[in-house]
Amino acid sequence: MSTARITIDPHFTVGAINRRLFGSFVEHLGRCVYDGIYEPGHDTADADGFRQDVIELVKELGVSAIRYPGGNFVSGFRWEDSVGPKSERPRRLDLAWHSTETNEVGLHEFSSWLDKVDSELMLAVNLGTRGTLEALDLLEYSNIASGTARADERAANGKTDAFGVKMWCLGNEMDGPWQLGHRSADDYGKLASQTAKAMRQIDPSLELVVCGSSSAQMPTFGEWERVVLSHSYDDVDYISCHAYYEEKNGDLGSFLASAVNMDHFIDSVVATADHVKAVKGSDKTINISFDEWNVWYLDRYHQVDKIEGVDNWPIAPRILEDVYSVADAVVFGNLMISLLKHADRVTSASLAQLVNVIAPIMTEPGGPAWRQTTFFPFALTSRLAQGQALEVKLESETYTTEVYGEAALVDAVATHDAETGRSAVFLVNRSQSEPTTVTIDISALGAVSVLDAQTLSDDDVYAKNTLDDPERVGLSANDSAVVGDGTITVTLPAVSWTAIELG
Repeated sequence: MSTARITIDPHFTVGAINRRLFGSFVEHLGRCVYDGIYEPGHDTADADGFRQDVIELVKELGVSAIRYPGGNFVSGFRWEDSVGPKSERPRRLDLAWHSTETNEVGLHEFSSWLDKVDSELMLAVNLGTRGTLEALDLLEYSNIASGTARADERAANGKTDAFGVKMWCLGNEMDGPWQLGHRSADDYGKLASQTAKAMRQIDPSLELVVCGSSSAQMPTFGEWERVVLSHSYDDVDYISCHAYYEEKNGDLGSFLASAVNMDHFIDSVVATADHVKAVKGSDKTINISFDEWNVWYLDRYHQVDKIEGVDNWPIAPRILEDVYSVADAVVFGNLMISLLKHADRVTSASLAQLVNVIAPIMTEPGGPAWRQTTFFPFALTSRLAQGQALEVKLESETYTTEVYGEAALVDAVATHDAETGRSAVFLVNRSQSEPTTVTIDISALGAVSVLDAQTLSDDDVYAKNTLDDPERVGLSANDSAVVGDGTITVTLPAVSWTAIELG
């Protein structure tokens, strides 16, 4: 059995944990909206057509803010299509996902759904096929109380009070050749700066996110961030990061170490942003909105799900409906550990996505909704990670991966809330064959006890929750967590994620 040692001290903090770190993402893509959150004919549907079983699961998940309506979808989206009487809303071709968008659910409907799940709206504007003027129109429609054409239009459409959206994304993945309106870093940086300046003329307090690279594997990564920020640094608050991971070619060892890549990705973007800060002599710090992250079997989309044909534009097709395993959930939980380890600079994040499409929640039309394996680490981390993220000292054995070289067998982060005196430790064991005994030095926390310890693991690392067996995988109590002489010892099963609550 391998061993690891962790030291926790509440005096050594990374940064305050922003609740927006536990955000998600709803795009008009596949069955995320239609047959996902919205199914008027379902037995649990409320008067607005929203599935109440999904609402309850979203609330249990603990999602703080939701990015909407895309994603690639937003780069061809005309926001005006999504407001006004439903009977008058046009159907449009969605070129991003080769589908038909009915616009049955739009800005008003989605905002009302957010009220039901107690979450904040984070809006993206179309800087692909549209530009500054359309962004200003949407901002006026959303946030001006009354007395203008757009504000009065919103009131006529049933929303007297403004939506009051604070956080806005300036386009989506504009570095990607697949993106409608794709442009160079120089051209996008100028447009983003122009749009941000204009939006701030309406409301200087807006929080604005400029597009970073769509992945660290893009050939323009790093240089894209530098050029875009050289234009927009003074105008924005965040730069976005997007990252997806999948097991490739049966290489489970490398897949389990995916968070090593996320750590490096974040550090690289921070370094680039701080370089621009130094060049400009600015006293302002740009933070990261990691507004797309997940496990996503992207190869499957290209091989199985991709829709083609000039006369083939389905409504809410079943695409990107990955079914997640225990191994996927362990990697997922480890990615959340990485986000917390960078809480000083990653102050917003959006799990992509929320329902059906690469999602922690699945639904069947006319049938049940259930939790995927990835649901559990998100929900528990969202509930327990309060206060400050702590800079833990970790000593762990390593193993060799084909993709990332030497990686620690154990990864971990801790949090501490001074107000309540509660702490939490989140751990993964990447060993495929052995449990690991971890000794956690908690002497600096004073007299504490283990309030709860939960582990996600299974003898079959590829076990999944499905429509036929929706509760195959879940959390189980880890009774090995014991306090003694200023330490906790806990045994982590092979390929596992664990959360320990202390108080």
